Amino acid sequence: MLTVEDYGRIRRAHRDGMSIRAIARTFHHSRRKIRQVLMEPQPRPYTRTKDAPAPVLGPFKALIEGILADDERAPPKQRHTAAQIHRRLRDEHDYPGSYDQVRRYVARLRKRHRETFIPLDHDPGQRLEVDFGHIYADFPEGRRQVPVLVPTWSYSHAPFAMAMPTERIEAVLAGMVAAFEFFGCVPREVWWDNPKTVVKTILKGRQREMNPAYAALASHYTFEPLFCMPARGNEKPHTENRVYDLQRRWATPVPQVKDVDDLNAHLLRCCLAEWARTVAGQTETIGQRFERDRGHALALPPQPFDPCVQRPRKVDKYQTMAFDRNRYSVPRRWAYETVTVKGYVDQVTIVAAGQVVARHRRSYDRGQQILDPLHYLAILGRRPAALDHAGVYRNWRLPADFSDLRTHLEARHGPGAGARQYIRVLQLLAEHPLTRVRRAVADCRWKGLLDAESIRRRTERLAARDRPQPVPLEGLVDHPITQVEVPRPDLGRFNQLLPAGEPSHV
Repeated sequence: MLTVEDYGRIRRAHRDGMSIRAIARTFHHSRRKIRQVLMEPQPRPYTRTKDAPAPVLGPFKALIEGILADDERAPPKQRHTAAQIHRRLRDEHDYPGSYDQVRRYVARLRKRHRETFIPLDHDPGQRLEVDFGHIYADFPEGRRQVPVLVPTWSYSHAPFAMAMPTERIEAVLAGMVAAFEFFGCVPREVWWDNPKTVVKTILKGRQREMNPAYAALASHYTFEPLFCMPARGNEKPHTENRVYDLQRRWATPVPQVKDVDDLNAHLLRCCLAEWARTVAGQTETIGQRFERDRGHALALPPQPFDPCVQRPRKVDKYQTMAFDRNRYSVPRRWAYETVTVKGYVDQVTIVAAGQVVARHRRSYDRGQQILDPLHYLAILGRRPAALDHAGVYRNWRLPADFSDLRTHLEARHGPGAGARQYIRVLQLLAEHPLTRVRRAVADCRWKGLLDAESIRRRTERLAARDRPQPVPLEGLVDHPITQVEVPRPDLGRFNQLLPAGEPSHV
């Protein structure tokens, strides 16, 4: 096959006066080929004008088309590859041809059915797309995977990213509330895929049975909760691209952080840096377009949403109630009662009689007992042996002052009486902060008053001293009240409120 360089040499030889016969002998081509070169400045590109003849494949085309038609109803990961179709034709129908013929024909058929799309243009303030991405981060205890909530505005491409300990509904609620607070506004629509934490049941079309907690979030912020069709993540491409940015840009190289808060600070810096960037095809920065988003979006409600799940639970004889496969303690007052558990992403709050009675750090393990030693101080006096045999007190990390105090009390009053005296001191922690009780213990030890009653009295005196003193009324005014004169009201001013022509009785 002649190249462009060959064409140039032949055409230059003819330009210099060499005959076609001489050129043919010199370059070892036929005179017909030389005439064709002289008529065209460069070789024609090779194009196939019709399909290569495939007499062997012809009778099997209907079988291939039938297999691909059946694949439309098969699961996506259990559909035929071209190689599998070739194997079936060979083994089941004695196909004698090559695999390459089958591959080309399958590619041509699939190209006809490939989906195309219409470019969309969303109005400002209208739409927010949300998804979870996953990255690895290096913590002091080692490398672990972290789910990250990534809401993104469809118009401005403004992102927000927040690492979460889980993808449960509590994390969704907390992340969405944090995103709305970060943006300072609320979109009119929020789009998700169909995660099981948000969507309980996929109904006909775009109808969904939502998680009640997410439905409450949508009602509180008055946005329209919308969802993509199943297996149609391309319906929210902006947040899909942001998940790619999260993995390839913001988390590459792997972040080295102290804790999740440190990781979230890094992600927030990445999000803020995006505001100065201009998206391909736009002339304004993300920050400039987001101002237009903010101007058309909904305002934040006066009260923020409480991002938790609530469950009624019965407290057992051990002063614990179950939540998320763990047990949490409450004060003795609420034993055998029904309380309300509010599960947040990072803590568990127990509410009874309209007030918070206990707070605990949330545990995502299973079968754990999360107990507060203060909740059991009321019964510790009747069961002093629990001080050494109950895990809630053996694992209680108190300052060294308290262990020294117990040693001195038992040395002075004996093991049994000294332990009971020590328990009475511990019971002060149910009403007073640890710093105050420590100070009272130190004062009494300095004075040689090592008994529970002296420590109690000293603690109460410190509490009275710390209590804010009332401000004298004289300090609030510059002059005595007797010198203040109030002018008599002029009732005639109210005449202007009467309709025209109505007589005045003032």
